[in-house]
Amino acid sequence: MDKASLIGACVRLPLLFDVARLTAEVESLPPTVWGTTGGRVGVHRAAEALFLRGHAPAEGDVPIEDRPALATLPYISDIVQRQIPAAPMRCLLARLPAGGRIPTHIDRAPYFAQTVRLHIPIASHERAYMFCAGQRYVMRPGEVWALNNNAPHAVWNADQFRERIHLICDFLPTAQLFSLLAAGERNLGKLNPECEPRAVQSGLFQSIH
Repeated sequence: MDKASLIGACVRLPLLFDVARLTAEVESLPPTVWGTTGGRVGVHRAAEALFLRGHAPAEGDVPIEDRPALATLPYISDIVQRQIPAAPMRCLLARLPAGGRIPTHIDRAPYFAQTVRLHIPIASHERAYMFCAGQRYVMRPGEVWALNNNAPHAVWNADQFRERIHLICDFLPTAQLFSLLAAGERNLGKLNPECEPRAVQSGLFQSIH
């Protein structure tokens, strides 16, 4: 799959989900589900994770199936399994704390070349930045974004008080999903002279794995 042609860096899909319902479901989770990386290693260690489908790649070649937490999240389950017109693969909630950074990396495994990664922000703000292919994006709660994770990408939660929570899911490509991508908004990335130098100094653009 040529994600550079299909997605570019990031595309905002013509979908919008109910932020209040998403937030309520995430807040209903017991605190005990958080506190670990969910098995993710390397650059992702800065974020807590809860897998809803499948497991972290570091846990090996295990079946991609629903995890117990997904059954407690009916609205999120409906989005993942029915409202996105494609078969879901790995799916997780990722919580990046205030000031957290995910350094620049590329998702290189064959799995990532065969799936389309979607981000649905649940808790976010104007100072939570996604960097991809040299551009900076602000993804707002309830929106749906396709990310070219075969390109260099990074995350910086530049706010010192607010966390960032995204629902991140990979999907097998379908004609319907390609249609949504074709109808999406492109050229929404920007270079911000105020935050870009600080991002470079913090190491966001210093290593590609």
